[in-house]
Formats: sequence, C-alpha cells, structure tokens
Amino acid sequence: MTRKEKLTASLERRYGKRVAAGGRGGGPGGNAARAKGKPANVGKTIRRLMVYVMREKARLAGAIICVLISTLSSLAASYMLRPIINTYIVPVDGSRGDPAGLFRALLVMFAVYMAGIVATYLQARLLTRVGQNSLQRMREDLFAHMQELPVKFYDTNTRGDLMSRFTNDIDNVGNMLSSTLISVFTAALTLAGTLALMLYTNVTLTIVTVLVVPLMLMAVRRIAGASAKYYAMQQSSLGQLNGYIEESITGQKVIKVFNHEGTTMEEFNILNEKLKAHQIKAQFFGGLMGPVMNCSTQLTYTLTSVVGGILCVARGFDIGGLTVFLNYSRQFGRPINEIAMTTTAIFSALAGAERVFAILDAEPETPDDADAYVPQPMRGDVVMEHVSFGYNEDHMVLKDINLYAHPGQKIAFVGSTGAGKTTVMNLLPRFYDVKKGSITIDGVEIRHYNRDELRKNIAMVLQESHLFSGTIMENIRYGRLDATDEEVIEAAKTASADAFIRHLPKGYQTEIDGDGSNLSQGQRQLLNIARASVSRAPVLILDEATSSVDTRTEQLINEGMHHLMDNRTTFVIAHRLSTVRDANAIMVLEHGEIIERGTHEDLLAMKGRYYELYTGKAELD
Repeated sequence: MTRKEKLTASLERRYGKRVAAGGRGGGPGGNAARAKGKPANVGKTIRRLMVYVMREKARLAGAIICVLISTLSSLAASYMLRPIINTYIVPVDGSRGDPAGLFRALLVMFAVYMAGIVATYLQARLLTRVGQNSLQRMREDLFAHMQELPVKFYDTNTRGDLMSRFTNDIDNVGNMLSSTLISVFTAALTLAGTLALMLYTNVTLTIVTVLVVPLMLMAVRRIAGASAKYYAMQQSSLGQLNGYIEESITGQKVIKVFNHEGTTMEEFNILNEKLKAHQIKAQFFGGLMGPVMNCSTQLTYTLTSVVGGILCVARGFDIGGLTVFLNYSRQFGRPINEIAMTTTAIFSALAGAERVFAILDAEPETPDDADAYVPQPMRGDVVMEHVSFGYNEDHMVLKDINLYAHPGQKIAFVGSTGAGKTTVMNLLPRFYDVKKGSITIDGVEIRHYNRDELRKNIAMVLQESHLFSGTIMENIRYGRLDATDEEVIEAAKTASADAFIRHLPKGYQTEIDGDGSNLSQGQRQLLNIARASVSRAPVLILDEATSSVDTRTEQLINEGMHHLMDNRTTFVIAHRLSTVRDANAIMVLEHGEIIERGTHEDLLAMKGRYYELYTGKAELD
C-alpha cells in the first residue's frame, strides 16, 4: 500500500465513519452512505421543507398569484402576434396593412408585457422574503436542537462538518426556496399553457413538436440521476474537508511542534482532490443539461418550421399562426430546459437538506420526567451505589463504583490515564446516564431531577479551558448571569485571578480574543475557576484544573480553593498527588474500579498503589 493509499484509508476512517456515529437511523452519518447515490427520500425531504415554507402562506399565495399573472401575460402577449400579423401586417383577406391599428395593438401588447414585468418583480420580492424567513426558522430550529443534543453527539462528529451544515447546506436550501422551486412551478405552468395554445393553433404541428419530448425526458432522466449522485457526494466531501480544516487550524501549534506540516498538506490535498473530483462530475452533469436541451429544442424548431411551411403552402395555414407556433415551439422547449437545469440545483439542495434534517433527527437528551424534581436549594449529599458504565454496551469503563460525599468534603480521584476518573465526573451532571446502579444527590436519583436545575447546581472546571468572545467580566459572569460586578471581582480574588486581571490594560473590561489567545494558559484556567466560583453551585468538580498552571499559581489557587470549597461538595481529579493530600477521601481507580480508598495517611499506611505513586515507585501513565 502506497503512502497516499494509507493516508486516504486513514482519512476515510477518521472523517467518513466518525460522522456516521450517533443519531436516529444512522443520524448525521447516514449522509456518508447516501452520498453514494441521490438523496435517500426526496419526497419526505421536500415535505419537511414545505413545513417551513407554509408558515409564509400569505406571501406564498401572493407569489403564486404573481407567477400566474406573469406566465399568463407572457403566453397571451405571444399569442397576440397571430391576430396582429393576420389583421394589420399581412391581412388574410389580401387587403393593405393598417398602421394605426397595428400601433394600437402593439400598445395593448406592451401593456400585457408590463403587467407581467410588474408581477415578476413582486414575485421576486415575495419569494425572497419567503425563502429567507424559512431559512431563519430552519437555522433557529437547528441551533436550538443542537443545544439539546447529548455530549456523545459532539464527541462523534467533527465541528467543521457541523459548521458546514449551518452554512453551505442551508445556503443551498435557501437558493432552492428563493428561486429554484418557483422556477420549476413557473416552467410547469408555462409548459401546460404553451401546449394548450399549440393545440389550439395547429394540432398537426403540435404532434410533430411533442414527438421529440420522449428524447428530452430520456436525456433529463439520465443526466439528472448522475447529477444527483455527484451533488450528494460533493456535499459530503465538503463537510469532511471543512472538518479537517477546522481541526488543522485549531491544532496548528501541535502540527508545527511535531513537524507534521508536510503530512497535513498531503492529507488536505487528498480531501481537496476528492472534493474537486466530485465537484467536477457534479458540475459537468449539471452543465450538460443545457446543451442537450438546446439541441433538442433546435431539432424541434427545425422540424416544426419544415412541416409548418408545407402546411402554409399545401393546406392554407395562415402566416400569423405559423409565426406564433414557431415561437411556441421554441418556448415549449424552454420550460423543459429550465426544469432540467434546476434539477441539479434541487438535488444539491435536497442533499444539503437531508444533512440538516439528519441533525434535527438525532436523538436529543432524554426528556425530564413530567414531575421532575427541582431542588430548593440543593445541599450536595452525593451517593453512588454500584455504578457501572460504558460508552459501548460491550465494554464497561466503570465497574461497581460506590462512594458518598457530604457538603464541605473534598473527594479526590487518582489513577492511571484511562482509569475512568473523568468518566465518573461526566455521570454527575448527566452528560451520560449510568448503565447500572444509581447516583443520588440529597437522596434523589439524578435521573428524576430537572436536568437544567441539576446542572445549575454543579460547577465544573475542566482541564481544557474555554473562553468566549467578550470581556473578562462577562466571561466570569458566564457562571451566573445575574452576578453583580462586585461578586465577579470577589470570585476572581477567590481564584487568585484578580491580581493579573488588574494588570491588564483595561482590567476586567479587557476584551478576550480567539478563546483567550491574548492570555496565558494558566490565566485562562484561573478565569475558568473564577467562573465556577461565581456560580455558587453546591457541587464542584475540578478535572485536573491546576494541571495547566505553574507551581506558584497552583499554590495560590489551592489557598483560594479552601474558601471556594466551604460548604461545597468537591470532587477533584489530579495527577499531582500533592494537591489532594488534604482530601477527606482519596479514591484510587484502576481499570474502572476503586482499588483503594481512604485519607492520605491511610493510603500511605496501606503501602499499596497510592503509596507507590506518591513515593515515586510507580508512575501515573
């Protein structure tokens, strides 16, 4: 296997299958499979889109009326050529033409065309509003639903691909709602009206014209099928590329540290080439529709001209009728051409809509009970009894965990990487639900709590800090939005963040750039700790919160933590064992099981795993 083949296989595994995780019926990843063909269920997708469109019934009805007026005016003005020619230009009775009558007839034709132009303008205005309002609601529904999705969903989908659905996919849907669908409706209406007027004008010529239609439809079917396939593949490839770009930009420092710029470029080029290949095929088949339909139209026009000329000479068919019919024969192919051309845009939009609806179909977090418990207030007595959990059913990460913690107590977890320390803490706020056993807070099973109230009473400081755009004051206040400035400052003092904040150019009003890129890692973590402090939550989780700060800062934080942990139930995950010496109980986890528990002195006296870790005879791997 060549290097490129190995990289391609790796990318497919990382970006193809990962997107396939989660969701109902394959969830978002279902699109990876669908990308190999046309959208899985065109009718269902269109019906779901129409739910959004039908909320604009009044504007949509107005737009349809405008379309009818525009189409009918175009057809009527075209047919007016027959009486104009036969009456005022080449009278069928052999008399001389009538310039004055011709002028009046042309004024009437002009008025009819103007009515169509005004209707077309109003139609465009109304449809733009319909399309944009529908998109606004779709984005709102998508964003709101994503707030309800479990953490597992974000663990199994790339951020770049999710962003692609918010931008590229929804934009494609917007183009379809604003113009494409109404173009199809207009074309269908024009086609029906044209056919009716052709039959009224001359049945024989109509039969000649319609004979070419099966060839057109056959071409449309073949080309549209191929186009739909590659447009769906294009959207999937675009999502994969966006996911890779997002990860590469986020991890740029790591890429440079390990000199992976070359590999990153190779992988990007592979994904980019894949997208290019799908785009070339999609655009080729999409662009092929026009020339094929034009050729069919020209063939129809030629046959009609020949047969029409013969009818004029041999059967006395009027010149005005032939002129109108030739105009209609050319016009007859145009709506078929428009329908054929828009099928590519429609399939592209439907492929994007399916990707959006796949997220909307993803299973949200399990709903709260109708009588969900709301603590008033929560004390923080935490009990875990025989808790077992696994991210996959066939592999348990935690096995029979038992512990209790009371307000004011500090419970520490130590152990090797992958032992299950963070997983235990993910169960408390119900990021994941336990498979076996129970977790109670204040004697109430956490599954019976109102989820929002439960999480409001649990503050977390994670190993990876995250700050939002805005001022330092606003970022700390994120822990409790109704906190006063004085409370924010007091929380910063508790977390030992006040000193460095006051040395910044604008103090607490300093704007944070790009997730805190203008601050050090230690400073960012101090702000996260201050955010937890201002929340006043009775349960506090510190997941290696001091791992990113230096020893002196860690000492300052620990001093502040003594005030922060007063009357709070605190859980600490730490690699530095010196930070958990004063814990009321230390749990030593290995392979998902608590193998030792006790105070610092108790565990040293046991001379077991903790003793080996603390004395350096063993290492945390």
